Amino acid sequence: MTGLHFSELHRLFGEQYEAIDETIDEVAERGRALGAVAPGTLASLLAMTRLQEQQTIPNAQGMVTVLLQDHETIIRQLRADVESTGATYRDVGTSDFLTGIMEAHEKMAWMLRSLAEA
Repeated sequence: MTGLHFSELHRLFGEQYEAIDETIDEVAERGRALGAVAPGTLASLLAMTRLQEQQTIPNAQGMVTVLLQDHETIIRQLRADVESTGATYRDVGTSDFLTGIMEAHEKMAWMLRSLAEA
């Protein structure tokens, strides 16, 4: 990424990366607490992903837009997961856990939405 807003966006993307990295660890820990094995290979992670990889590298504004779209995708999927963990599995703890993650993505999305409108 280059351009006038490099420093601001670099910092924002770094903050997002760190928050998502922490969430990945929390998800793995929740899975282990429920008796699952956390995925440990890139192939296993790629098989489980719900996002589409970008085939091109967008400009700075495009990066904000793509990241926003990814957060919105994750939010929609988390809403469905919250519903299924509660209704299908009667797992209120995991529903609450996923709700917290969803709220964090909603905050990230509104921040990106505000930036995209500038």
